[in-house]
Amino acid sequence: MMNDRDERWDRIAGKLDTLLDRFDRFLDGHIPPPPPDGRLFERHLAFRWRRTGEGGAFLPVEHPHLPDLDDLMGIDLVRDELVRNTGQFVVGYPANNVLLWGERGTGKSTCVKGLLRRFSEEGLRLVEVLRDDLCTLPAIIAPLRKMPQRFILFCDDLSFGEGEGGYRELKVLLEGGIEERPSNILFYATSNRRHLLPERMEDNLGGEIHPEEAVSEKLSLADRFGLNLSFYSFDQDTYLAIVARYAEKFSLPMGGEALRREALQWAIFKGSRSGRSARQFVDDLAGRLRVALPAEK
Repeated sequence: MMNDRDERWDRIAGKLDTLLDRFDRFLDGHIPPPPPDGRLFERHLAFRWRRTGEGGAFLPVEHPHLPDLDDLMGIDLVRDELVRNTGQFVVGYPANNVLLWGERGTGKSTCVKGLLRRFSEEGLRLVEVLRDDLCTLPAIIAPLRKMPQRFILFCDDLSFGEGEGGYRELKVLLEGGIEERPSNILFYATSNRRHLLPERMEDNLGGEIHPEEAVSEKLSLADRFGLNLSFYSFDQDTYLAIVARYAEKFSLPMGGEALRREALQWAIFKGSRSGRSARQFVDDLAGRLRVALPAEK
């Protein structure tokens, strides 16, 4: 025969089972997470979206990377186009989703992150979305469309391998679905591929009765981005100019021919002349010269 103590433990165990069951269902995506508190977007500038089942949560980035767009050299035209498009967006005028594509290390991601420094006071917020989480875009968009801020959903290094799913869903969500596109949300993506999908010679040579339709299907995703910005590899003069700009900005005690010689040696070592390799060289040089670089704010 059970005493009062045993009955209490049975009730506690039953409640724990219920709570654990609800938690498991939440992790499986069967129970949607609560909507985000609007004050979250007032206090923070950047967020990571983390998927949970069919939903997810906005995780604030406590120390966002805020590069200065004025430091970016050799990409003036595409940088200015991105700033123009974003400027239209934050003040409420029509603007386009943007695909930034091209050579690695040329400043594609830095351009997007630098927009926060330029426009955060006007209400711009950045939400990083992983490629594998794009299937939850409806869950991301639903609460954001009700917020007063302007949001850029940012997917870095976006591409799809042969046979991978997800790109058709992204096409619909960018433009062409039944739901009205939110006026306070844009989608920016970077990629090393212009068309985001692999293209094969056999797409043009055969395999299908109408090969032009297979090619058109692969091009249609990139076409959904209203603005396509191209980033090309830097020549030697541009690379050295970027190195000199960083060396001056950080007051490194080296310049002239010595700086040029070491910068070129670094480029040969890296096998790349890019803004990324220029900054990596300056970081390495500053360490060897025992110069502390200031954190970007």
